[in-house]
Amino acid sequence: MTTVSMKSVFAGDGSAASPYTVAQAIATQNNTLKTVQGYVVGQPTATNTVVTSNYPNDYALALADSPTETNTANMIYIQIPTSYRTTFGLQSNPSLKGTAVKVTGYLTAYFTHAGIKNVTSMEKSASTGGGTTTPYDSTYYSSAIGKTGSALKQELHNIIDDHTKLSYDAVWDALRYTDEDPNNTNNVILLYTGRSQGKFTNGSGVDDWNREHVWAKSHGDFGTTAGAGTDLHHLRPTDVSVNSARGNLDFDNGGGYHSEATQCRYDSDSWEPRDSVKGDVARMLFYMAVRYEGDNGELNLELNNYVNNGTAPYHGKLSVLLQWHAQDPVDNFERKRNDIIYTKYQHNRNPFIDHPEWVNAIWQ
Repeated sequence: MTTVSMKSVFAGDGSAASPYTVAQAIATQNNTLKTVQGYVVGQPTATNTVVTSNYPNDYALALADSPTETNTANMIYIQIPTSYRTTFGLQSNPSLKGTAVKVTGYLTAYFTHAGIKNVTSMEKSASTGGGTTTPYDSTYYSSAIGKTGSALKQELHNIIDDHTKLSYDAVWDALRYTDEDPNNTNNVILLYTGRSQGKFTNGSGVDDWNREHVWAKSHGDFGTTAGAGTDLHHLRPTDVSVNSARGNLDFDNGGGYHSEATQCRYDSDSWEPRDSVKGDVARMLFYMAVRYEGDNGELNLELNNYVNNGTAPYHGKLSVLLQWHAQDPVDNFERKRNDIIYTKYQHNRNPFIDHPEWVNAIWQ
């Protein structure tokens, strides 16, 4: 069994209507003409240097899939042509930082780094609050566009509510597809260990995988009943003993390292997942807090800034989840998973995978 990355190339086709993500563009440096969408995160001045203030000129941009990205390995560098410098150069337009833009050009190195040169088009993305755009904005999310705060939370609830509910037995088969290893279709990726493991090695034995409720099912005492107890948006395959160790702990930083999930830490009142899925965990909990609002006889699940929530319908720790959301941006494994749940199983989406900026629009 091997540990693999949860990144896989899945998203747009590089056209203006379906642009590449920055991750796709970085992986496709073949001098083809493509459209790429990302957030402006600064100005590159050297291979491993991107400045975020005191911009020296209007000649270059760095884009990333998250507006808070700081790792230059996750950025693509844009050579801005003369005709676009007055509009998109950061010295002239420092407020562009954090804005979503679409760039069409040739995917080739710039500053000896993944880049786009010979740009033919640059435009600000027609998005909500400077955030992302999706094919669902004019249909599925149309009533939420432009809203913030409690109004946005309520409208997203109305959109994702009343999903098709699975039985708990049906979750086994669904997870074989939602969490499939992109590098080995016979396997699934286990959430906390990152291990790639056979799809049918599920059960209760040593090193089997089972169904982890990321929103601990005792937090609201909903168990495995159809609805919150079987909602694929927060159910993930995990190693049996690791699942047991996590138990119903709230999420927070700190503690000792787990002997099997060696990148996870825990103590008597909290669990800290490995870095590469911290954002995944946060976005699953954000989804649950919006999907279950106490109507139609369902629980009202809410996030708070505490641990030791026990059987109350609360989960924490909100301030840490917000940090994890920013630290670990949405990846292509999450996007593909969201699409499978929407098209094949529940017919609803996790809006915080589609629109990461809505997290701050609601909780900050």
